[in-house]
Amino acid sequence: MDLLPFSAEHAATVAAWPASSREVLLWCGRREFPVTGETVAGWQEDQEVHGHVLVGDGAVLGYGEVWTDAEEDEAELARIVVAPEARGRGVGRVLVRALLDRALGAGFDDVFLRVHPDNAVALRCYEGAGFVPVDPAEAAAWNAVQPVPYVWLTRPGRVTETP
Repeated sequence: MDLLPFSAEHAATVAAWPASSREVLLWCGRREFPVTGETVAGWQEDQEVHGHVLVGDGAVLGYGEVWTDAEEDEAELARIVVAPEARGRGVGRVLVRALLDRALGAGFDDVFLRVHPDNAVALRCYEGAGFVPVDPAEAAAWNAVQPVPYVWLTRPGRVTETP
């Protein structure tokens, strides 16, 4: 499997993967259903958003983004989703590890991701890829401005500061 840069030709495919408004909410926090290809393509207009697709045997199997913040010297993995026909086969873990490699390769040592508290499948995937919860006080501070109390995870080996 190869991680490739996202292009507009992938947008409609990725947008079609969520089968319900709940899946959309858990995937990207949006309340619209269905998500349009124009919405997915539009996410790429932000210079700090770097979309990627995971491709295997000529098929797009997954999508995810690396959000970079040079000022904070950190990256966040975001909007990670796997094609319905590829779910349950470890593709998500491969995708998360490949996105982590991209973030680390770009020079970001602090790499995070957040997951909706009701998304147990994604949480298992991220933990299976080696991510661990951030310090509870750090998570509480970050969640103070969020619409839901996300579960915040960080890359393996990250040194956390104790308050």
